[in-house]
Amino acid sequence: MTDFIPDGKTRCEWVSGGNQLYHEYHDDEWGVPVHDDQLLFEFLILEGAQAGLSWATVLNKREGYITAFDNFDVEKVAKYDQSKIDSLLVNPEIIRNKLKVNATVVNANLFLQMQKEFGSFDAYIWQFVGGKTIQNKWVNMSQVPVSTLESDAMSRDLKKRGFKFIGTTICYAFMQATGMVNDHTVDCFCYRR
Repeated sequence: MTDFIPDGKTRCEWVSGGNQLYHEYHDDEWGVPVHDDQLLFEFLILEGAQAGLSWATVLNKREGYITAFDNFDVEKVAKYDQSKIDSLLVNPEIIRNKLKVNATVVNANLFLQMQKEFGSFDAYIWQFVGGKTIQNKWVNMSQVPVSTLESDAMSRDLKKRGFKFIGTTICYAFMQATGMVNDHTVDCFCYRR
């Protein structure tokens, strides 16, 4: 991936020095409220895949994940059998961690149950922030927490329901990615978006 060509815009410090893909993710997706169940499922899986790794690693494999996991079609992923799982575990385009791949199938089945229970996963997940984005006012990234009371509650409830790779730090990263919280620093051009 080519390096980002500076455009004079001030961005959150975590994205400085990254490649074009990293900048596009920050500028176009990170912190933008997501209410589409398919995209919520994608972020749930990608954030779980990140556990123990950098977001850059996951982001660089995102296209591979989209292909390998049938465009994150939750109904298809929920039906994956052992043969499909075995093929994923040798796919170099994704993170080939057996626990994480198996968790994706488990989480897909539970995601479908949540859609039935709440009408949509969106209706369920956004209740943890009262249905609207939490607007933070961080001056620098050192102020940004790795978890909050909301991510603690989300993690507890998802774990109780059987979800895997869904600790409070993963939940908070999911909240940041899907715009449940606005953690752009106040000087970032995306903050007021």
